[in-house]
Amino acid sequence: MVYIPNTDAERAEMLRVIGVERVEDLFHDVPEPYRFPKLNLPRPLSEAEVLAELREMAAMNVDVDQAASFLGAGAYNHFVPSVVDMVISRSEFYTAYTPYQPEVSQGVLQALFEYQSMICALTEMDVANSSHYDGATATAEAVIMALNVHRRKRKRVVISPTVHPMYRQTVYTYTQGMNLTIVGEDTPRHDLQALADLIDDETCCIIVQNPDFLGRMFSPAEMQALADAAHAHKALFVVVVDPISLGFMVPPGRYDADIVVGEGQSLGNNPQFGGPYLGIFAFKEQYVRKSSGRLVGETVDAEGKRGYVITLSTREQHIRREKATSNICTNEALVAIASAVYLATMGKEGLRKVAELSYHKAHYTAQRIAQIEGFEVLSTWPFFKEFVVKCPAPVEEINDYLIEEWGIIGGYDLSKDYPDMENTMLLCVTEMNSRLEIDDLITALEEIAGGALESSVKFYLPT
Repeated sequence: MVYIPNTDAERAEMLRVIGVERVEDLFHDVPEPYRFPKLNLPRPLSEAEVLAELREMAAMNVDVDQAASFLGAGAYNHFVPSVVDMVISRSEFYTAYTPYQPEVSQGVLQALFEYQSMICALTEMDVANSSHYDGATATAEAVIMALNVHRRKRKRVVISPTVHPMYRQTVYTYTQGMNLTIVGEDTPRHDLQALADLIDDETCCIIVQNPDFLGRMFSPAEMQALADAAHAHKALFVVVVDPISLGFMVPPGRYDADIVVGEGQSLGNNPQFGGPYLGIFAFKEQYVRKSSGRLVGETVDAEGKRGYVITLSTREQHIRREKATSNICTNEALVAIASAVYLATMGKEGLRKVAELSYHKAHYTAQRIAQIEGFEVLSTWPFFKEFVVKCPAPVEEINDYLIEEWGIIGGYDLSKDYPDMENTMLLCVTEMNSRLEIDDLITALEEIAGGALESSVKFYLPT
């Protein structure tokens, strides 16, 4: 089937208007040997054949609908109410393009305004935008905002070693060429005082995560002390959050955070390889004109009726990089709307229940694993839904056994990011993990402790 609707006559007329005879003439700037290379492509397939091949390939994947998952590390399997997909599938929502024309975009703008309002309520911050690409880029944008607040005169960033490793990498990527000094990653893990000691009058911001990448929950008093240390040097205090944890944890606005960022995928979006995800970005009102991204405000029209508009930012903010605070163009507005639907559906009590179930199930699982000989739970600190386990064998081998013999997706190999944590796994438990799944995980680990890895026989098909 041909999807280009132009007729031969229409194509000829378009070529005449632009002054060329053939479509091939449009490629005259490309050296002739490279214009139309011969491609080694397989034979063409019919639509039915393509669909059959794609289904066969998809069936080779393992997902959280087919297997019990204990993998977190930034992407989480939480329940998504059916109403979320139903609402965002409506045609008026199913595009993330910037709604510049408020007279024809009131529905989208109101939905985004509601999302921003809910994020402000969740974090107890003054303002939230809608939104950034993911938690990693939101963290990098927090650094850029802090630089702009200090008019690029401060070039030092303090960042905790237990901020998500990919977030830290993205900070480096976004700020390369800015001559920043980034410190703190070699401090002892969970040592907030060591981080506070690094703050000086050249520091534009300090970044910590709560709960951190290893699952540790810091108390409001600990976080307040770090905020005070930052503000004593007029540095901004940036906190990375798991929004689900705010169902029962003290929000960062109460301990004087200046900027709050996080990954919003867990709010109504299934875990996906590569996204789309959602970058939560909230901040104090005094920094509102230093924010990148889309900000929707409520106003009244000429007749005094309530309406919604993109506010406090120019069109350049979205389409002209050289004049923008940062390079944020069309973003993940659809995912933000999904999160708004999720939060409206779950409500305050529902979100608290999700957080409590995740907390208690994770602690139950940790207690059971601690009783298995050869496995050691290293998370002696308060933790949320993730905890650290020292294993008697390489994590990769354990995960292979779990998926092949039990159909279980195992935890994250921490040695990938922390070389000193060899044979150490980050396990995640959410409200989606049933008692039966947890018990199966315990039985599988008991088999591994009993020598199942050594006795298992692997078969390899010839290539």
